Amino acid sequence: MNRRIMKREDLILKWLDHNLTAEEEKEFRALNDYDELIKLSESSAQFKAPDFDSETVFKNVIHNTSKTSSINWNSPFLKIAALLIVALGIYFGTSTSEMHIQTLAAEKTNLNLPDLSEVMLNADSELTYNPENWAKNRSLSLNGEAYFKVAKGSKFNVNTKTGIVSVLGTQFNVKDRENYFEVRCFEGRVNVNYNTTNTILTAGDSFLIIDGKLIAKEKEALTQPHWIINKSQFSSIPYKQVLAEFERQYNVTFDASGIDTNQLFTGTFVHNNYDVAIKSITFPLHLRYGKNHGQIKLSLE
Repeated sequence: MNRRIMKREDLILKWLDHNLTAEEEKEFRALNDYDELIKLSESSAQFKAPDFDSETVFKNVIHNTSKTSSINWNSPFLKIAALLIVALGIYFGTSTSEMHIQTLAAEKTNLNLPDLSEVMLNADSELTYNPENWAKNRSLSLNGEAYFKVAKGSKFNVNTKTGIVSVLGTQFNVKDRENYFEVRCFEGRVNVNYNTTNTILTAGDSFLIIDGKLIAKEKEALTQPHWIINKSQFSSIPYKQVLAEFERQYNVTFDASGIDTNQLFTGTFVHNNYDVAIKSITFPLHLRYGKNHGQIKLSLE
């Protein structure tokens, strides 16, 4: 970032904090978008938000992002954006009180819920919850994959388009992708409601639905999901699911029209080394790979 942009952002930050010197006030008024910034400030004054700790809001919205995120959350520009969002009452205004967190392909993020339950959101995933009503209703919606460390308390529900996962206080992983729904319990007990049927999981148990069919899984002695340490591991999983996960972790697309993507795959690929990862998912099946019009073309050897 060049010095002019850094200076501009510093001036705006000080203006938001009402901390401009006389000389800085002159520089701020000389900014090209001074009028727009003033209009934005005047518009935000029309919103009345409930009392809240702005420092905590900023910390939760911006700084609870893991180091694995591909976005520079420490950027002064993002801090400016966050402060303006709070000023406008987007998160705490009268129109809605829902919090929405979304990750992009090849991005992960961490966050703390109001009860200090911890969530790690995997790549290309979305999570929505109501912070104002959290004490009465610990319920959130998930589209994608997330790992939860739930603080003890009232019932905690994770709602997905496929099923509902309910706990009191435990550690578990939920993955709800296209034609794939999996819940893994790492600590405590988890209730999975699928098609009006309840299934209780204890530590080491999994509940897996692929293409609408229940897949039996053996108990595993794991303490956390592999993707937390930047690995994806599969045991007799349709190859199309492996490719879909690879696409999410590396932000690429495959052309697999010439191979059988329903064949089962057992293996692992890492999230931080493309060359190693692509070999890990192609060599065991004797596949070739190469770029073709921006896609990774797979073919038989």
